[in-house]
Amino acid sequence: MLTVKTELLQALAAALEQLAPGFGAKAAFESPKVAAHGDLATTAAMQLAKPLKLNPRQLAEQLRAALLASPAFAEWVDAVDIAGPGFINIRLKNQAKQQVLREVLAQGDRFGCQPTKGKRMMVEFVSANPTGPLHVGHGRQAALGDAISSLYETQGWDVYREFYYNDAGVQIATLASSTQLRAKGFKPGDPEWPSGENAAAYNGDYIADIAADFLAGKTVQSDDRSFTASGDVDALDDMRLFAVAYLRHEQDLDLKAFAVRFDNYYLESSLYLSGKVDDTVKRLHDAGKTYEHDGALWLKSTEYGDDKDRVMRKGDGSYTYFVPDVAYHITKWERGFEKVVNIQGTDHHGTIARVRAGLQAADVGIPQGYPDYVLHTMVRVVRGGEEVKISKRAGSYVTLRDLIEWTSKDAVRFFLLSRKPDTEYTFDVDLAVTKNNDNPVYYVQYAHARICSVLASWGGERAALVDVDLSPLDSAQALALMLLLAKYPEMLSAAAGDFAPHDVTFYLRELAACYHSYYDAERILVDDEPVKLARLALVAATAQVLHNGLAVLGVSAPNKM
Repeated sequence: MLTVKTELLQALAAALEQLAPGFGAKAAFESPKVAAHGDLATTAAMQLAKPLKLNPRQLAEQLRAALLASPAFAEWVDAVDIAGPGFINIRLKNQAKQQVLREVLAQGDRFGCQPTKGKRMMVEFVSANPTGPLHVGHGRQAALGDAISSLYETQGWDVYREFYYNDAGVQIATLASSTQLRAKGFKPGDPEWPSGENAAAYNGDYIADIAADFLAGKTVQSDDRSFTASGDVDALDDMRLFAVAYLRHEQDLDLKAFAVRFDNYYLESSLYLSGKVDDTVKRLHDAGKTYEHDGALWLKSTEYGDDKDRVMRKGDGSYTYFVPDVAYHITKWERGFEKVVNIQGTDHHGTIARVRAGLQAADVGIPQGYPDYVLHTMVRVVRGGEEVKISKRAGSYVTLRDLIEWTSKDAVRFFLLSRKPDTEYTFDVDLAVTKNNDNPVYYVQYAHARICSVLASWGGERAALVDVDLSPLDSAQALALMLLLAKYPEMLSAAAGDFAPHDVTFYLRELAACYHSYYDAERILVDDEPVKLARLALVAATAQVLHNGLAVLGVSAPNKM
C-alpha cells in the first residue's frame, strides 16, 4: 500500500500543480477522524481556496474531477467524496489495501525502514556516575536511549551509542572514602561513619563488597580497563581506581542483562587530561564571552537566551559541571555527529540553556539548538500493592537488576517505554509478571506467538505467500488489519521525529488487538485453499510487523508462549 499511496500522492500533487503552480509540493494525505468517512483525506481545497479567491467547495469539486481522471485514482480508488466546506475523503479499493501484505512479506525485517541517509547521529544515554549500581531511573534512560537509537536507524541514520562516564569530581572522592571506611571495618551507624542528610558517604552493601575484594587483592575487568587491588587500606588513590573499575564492571553486567550495547565509553576525566576543558575555556575567553566577577569566571550566557550569566570557574579554581559538558559536546561536533540527542533526567533541565549557550559562544560552527535533549522523570516501583523504595544491594533505591530479576528484560523495557518520557510512571511488578491481556507486553507477544502457532500448523514457507491471490481478504476485520499494517512506516517516522518510542508501544498494542479481533472473526486454516493462503499471508505479514516493532523496542518476539 505504500506504493499505492505514493502513486496517489503524486496524482494529487499533479492536480494541485495544475490548479495553482507551486502548490503541488504541499500535497499531503491524512487519516479521516471517522473511519467510515474513508481511508485517506485531504484538506487541500480549503487551503487553496483563499489564495485563489474561490469557494472551497467548488474548488474541491474541480480537484475531485482531476483526481478521478488520473490513472492512479482509476486503478486504486473506489470513491472520492466531498464533505463539509471542502474536505475530500478517499475510499480505496480492496486491492489497494491488500498491496501492503506483498510489501511486508517481500521486505521482511526491513519493512518500515528508510534508505540510508549518509548522516551520523549520536545518542548519549545512561551516563551514570560509577558510584553505585544502576537504578530504575537509569533503566528508563537505557530503554529510551536504545529505542530512540533504533528508531533513527530505521530512518536511515548512522547511529552511534555513547556512555559518558562522570569519573571525576566529588562523588568519586566520596566513593573512595566510603570504601576505605568499610575496608577499615566501619559500617553505617558507627560513630566513625558520616551521618546526616547531606553526609558524604554511600551506605549500600555493594560498598562492603568492593572493600572486601580490595582487601583480597582481586582484579576487576571493566569495559576498557583492568585493575588489581593492592590491599593497602591507606592507599586511597588505589582504592578509588579499584572502586571505579569494580562499579563499571557491575554496570556492564546490568546493561548486558538489559541487552543494551554501546559503541563507546567516553571518560569525563579525559577531557581534563587532554586539555580539552582548558582549551574550551580559553576559546570562550578569547571570543570575549567571559568576564571576572567576585573572584569567579563567568560566561555571558544571557547573550544566548539564558536567564542569567553562569559561573564557569569558581573562586577555588575548580570548574562548574557545565563547563566539561560544553567541551564534551564540542568533541561530539568535531567527531562528525551533526545530530546529537542526550537522554537525561528532568533534574538536568537547567543544563540545557547553559550548554547550548556555551556551544554558541565558542563559535565553532555548531548550529543553534544543538544538542537535542529528551528528559525523563523517575520511576516509582510498586510490588504487592506497596511502593518499593529500598534495595539491599544499593542501600537506598531499587536497582535495574532488581527489576529485571523480579520480572524480565522484555517486561522492563516495554513497561518503561509505554509512557511519554516526561510523565510520571509507576512500574507495577505484579502486573509485569501476569500472563493475561492486562499485561501489555504479554498481550503483544502472545499475538505474535499465536500467529507463529498457526503458521507452524500450516507447515509451509512464508516466502510462498508473497504472490498468492489476496482477493479473498474482503471482510471488515481483514481490511481494518491491512490498513493498520500500512500505517507502520509513517508511525515509525513520526515516532523518531518526536523522540517518542511510546508511540511504538501504543501501535503494537493496537495491532495486537486488531489481530485478535480478526482471529476471533475468521478461521485461517480452512479447506478452501485460495482463502487459506490469503489469510495466511495476512497473518504472516502481521507477525512480521509485530516482530519489527518489538525489535525497535529491544523486546523479543517469541514463537511460543
